[in-house]
Amino acid sequence: MTRRVQVDDKMQQGYSYALSAPMGEDFAEGFSPDLTPAQMLELGVFGGCYMTDCRDEFPADWFEEAKLSPGKPDKELNYFGIHASQPLSEWQRKGWLHQDDPRGWFQWYCRYFMGRRHDDDERQIGRWRAMRRHVGQLRSACDTGDLSCRPRQRQALLHWAYDSRKL
Repeated sequence: MTRRVQVDDKMQQGYSYALSAPMGEDFAEGFSPDLTPAQMLELGVFGGCYMTDCRDEFPADWFEEAKLSPGKPDKELNYFGIHASQPLSEWQRKGWLHQDDPRGWFQWYCRYFMGRRHDDDERQIGRWRAMRRHVGQLRSACDTGDLSCRPRQRQALLHWAYDSRKL
């Protein structure tokens, strides 16, 4: 049975989408993120300010252990304690955002994880795959388990659902 989600937050009003896949299942071939959205929020991503006004859209348990910072980002909430994001204005300038996901890749991933399938899936999954080069860079530059090596790159990988703590 298809369920519809209605969105009404600071960045998006009057938008709705259908959930057509079971939550956390039926991902596209080759798309296998290491982390769920809830795990990402618990680890600390985007300085905690990413999901503060749209919690009603997503399962409440995603936020039980989430590190959130209403207002402005707090790098101390990030797992590696370092700022590793570009501002939303830069994403807008570069044309990386789809109108249905004005917050970017993580918003797309949260909705995809919930079961939405969208015409932007292929592009977003391609962007996720492109981040794999950073996994290779970490493996060649850092000793396994040395979390002090390239913390900004490790934090950026967390933002893309790669568990850089295991590298």
